[in-house]
Amino acid sequence: MPRKVCVVVTARPSYSRIKTALKAIRAHSDLELQLVVAASALLDRYGSVVRVVEQDGFDITARVHMVLEGENPVTMAKTAGLGVLELATVFENLKPDVAVTIADRYETLATAVAASFMNVPVVHVQGGEVTGSIDEKVRHAVTKLSNLHMVATEKAAERVISMGEDPETVFVTGCPSIDLASETLNDPGLYFDPIEKYGGVGPMLDLSEGYLVVLQHPVTTECDLAREQIGTTLRAIHGIDFPTLWFWPNVDAGSDGTSKGIRAFREHHPVTKIHFFKNMLPRDFLALINNCRCLVGNSSVGIRECSFLGVPVINIGSRQSGRDRGQNAMDVSHNLEEIQGAVRRQISNGRYERNTIYGDGASGLRIARLLSEVPLKVEKKLTY
Repeated sequence: MPRKVCVVVTARPSYSRIKTALKAIRAHSDLELQLVVAASALLDRYGSVVRVVEQDGFDITARVHMVLEGENPVTMAKTAGLGVLELATVFENLKPDVAVTIADRYETLATAVAASFMNVPVVHVQGGEVTGSIDEKVRHAVTKLSNLHMVATEKAAERVISMGEDPETVFVTGCPSIDLASETLNDPGLYFDPIEKYGGVGPMLDLSEGYLVVLQHPVTTECDLAREQIGTTLRAIHGIDFPTLWFWPNVDAGSDGTSKGIRAFREHHPVTKIHFFKNMLPRDFLALINNCRCLVGNSSVGIRECSFLGVPVINIGSRQSGRDRGQNAMDVSHNLEEIQGAVRRQISNGRYERNTIYGDGASGLRIARLLSEVPLKVEKKLTY
């Protein structure tokens, strides 16, 4: 019988980081995909990722509503707890052979905890990386709860093994999001008007001479500063006066401050060159990224996909501290003059050479193959 592989998608970035693996799992004759969509992926204010999943042709096995409003540390902790409760019921009903959890968001911890207590082997995609914020603790905690590790880089593999994980359970697959970036390189044109297709909020823009993309999330360990930090970036980009496509933040502690900062800025400034979006299809989003002059913010997209595409990036603040990166990313603090100067330098510099540090475009196929072949065990053989 095919192995039942339960993949839990909890947020916008989680989907883009597993989409090609989902396709490969669904197509594999020895695997049966059970797709669970949960948390902010179900919420309209964060782009209703579930609709994108459905448009891409995936059948959704279960939906888990688990997000408590407030976007602060208390609601993050309670959301994770609620996720454990609800996912335990899902796993009891679906009886998967293996559960797949993705990256380092706090909801992924709920997946790993619920599956572990129910003796379902856990596969962790994208463990072993180093960043700032609470993601660091969550990622390594999920590693210790997991039985198989499908990491993006050689350094990530070394870190997972150094944590005592059996080397025979650690596989360097690359990141599935690079698969999507590779597809974008093969079809690089921007064949749609993003404002016409997705609406959003803001003025009509002429993108023919280039544009910026901004994607800045709150830093969970600096959540009280979220509104101030987004305000600095808004003033910096507004002052550059260059066409800009700006995307809404993830649901994290501090995202309410980020959102309020954006709304307040729009109310008090004549924003003529910035257009705001909640979400886009992954393919469209990467097409926009691939054709932009510079990505600004603190998203891992700048570190992962943009390094592969060669897109210039301004990485603001501590959120991506310590993550392996290519030459395309320039780090700055939350300082208006620093941000503006870095953006102008990156626009002047232009494209960088492609870097394959996070994958070569075949990660999804590797993950599906490993899921069909590697022995599944609940017990762990630790090496320390």
